[in-house]
Amino acid sequence: MTALTAAVRDRVISLAADELPAYVYDLAALREHAAAVRTALPEHVELYYAAKANPEPEILAALGPYVDGYEVASGGELAHVRKAVPGRPLAIGGPGKTPAEIASALELGVERFHVESVYELHMLAQLARRADAKAGVLLRFNLAVSDGSLADSSLAMGGRPTPFGLDPADADTVVRLLSDGTYPHLRLRGVHAHLASGLRAPEQLAVAESIVTWATELAARHRVRLAEVNVGGGMTVDYAAPDQRFDWTAYGAGLARLAAAHPALTLRIEPGRSLTAYCGWYATEVLDVKHSHGEEFAVVRGGTHHLRTPATKGHDQPCSVLPVDTWPHPWPRPAARQDRVTLTGQLCTPKDLLARHVPAPGLRAGDRVAFALAGAYAWNISHHDFLMHPRPGFHFLDRAGA
Repeated sequence: MTALTAAVRDRVISLAADELPAYVYDLAALREHAAAVRTALPEHVELYYAAKANPEPEILAALGPYVDGYEVASGGELAHVRKAVPGRPLAIGGPGKTPAEIASALELGVERFHVESVYELHMLAQLARRADAKAGVLLRFNLAVSDGSLADSSLAMGGRPTPFGLDPADADTVVRLLSDGTYPHLRLRGVHAHLASGLRAPEQLAVAESIVTWATELAARHRVRLAEVNVGGGMTVDYAAPDQRFDWTAYGAGLARLAAAHPALTLRIEPGRSLTAYCGWYATEVLDVKHSHGEEFAVVRGGTHHLRTPATKGHDQPCSVLPVDTWPHPWPRPAARQDRVTLTGQLCTPKDLLARHVPAPGLRAGDRVAFALAGAYAWNISHHDFLMHPRPGFHFLDRAGA
């Protein structure tokens, strides 16, 4: 079980059955967490939020005082984030950028382009020339890391063959193109590398040190100055142990030492999930409790078409059960007879599993369930229209529950 904040608990209990499922976000908790992260980081380390984790406008705005900018990964995200938090610095990344997306980013004055291929560099140069616009470039590289720091990552984007970033073998070519006057509308700002997700603080620091060392050696080899190195995000969020959070204090201390060793560089990190996951809950109602071949299943409103994270990552979503004493129907109320119940959704697929063998003795139809860690990669990555069930509601709370 996972504890809810009081504001979330009150809202989940107060919602009518036909107002469920619903996403409930505690913005006060989000601000407190973001403020603690910002405090743990050295002043000269910049913090960008990866908007793909949760692009809700209220989330973007709540993070505003604590982040230095936002990273977007498509033309749609670019337009959405620019509207939600106007005037804030933006960086655009992601493989497969289209000419239209790059042209839009140039028109909107995006400060940083994370370039992922030689082809993309050529395209950006020509479009910047056509628009008579200057573009700041961070070259994203898929770097190999030999110290084993990526071994425990939950999702690897680098250090092995992937479609992300430039191959290091192309490094000399692209740096020459950006430093010999071939592309006068482009300015080499630095290097970007996001190699993995799900890393704890010691592994994150080892990766950051490897990236900075590689980048500074590249700059020295070409006698160019790098102003920035973006060491990415991917700080772990442990769905099996939601109370064990990433050690931002240790990570900030390590980044301070790394920054002190390279005073000419601005270091930047780009977390997403680890900033917003903890502020969101997916709240729903138990519709039925069923006995099958010696096990018990609770079918809830909604399912993985709203909260795809457990199906995507193959885990059990942490949750809290909120008993509801009233039963408004004349037919019998189903109830669990065993101590553990598997929570499933309404979809016609056995993959619609939210949490297996949850300790919930006496769970009944009509009880509420709030799934925690639903503030990132939840609604926005889900297959919403499968079976055409109603979409969830959205509630953004301050500490008083308003």
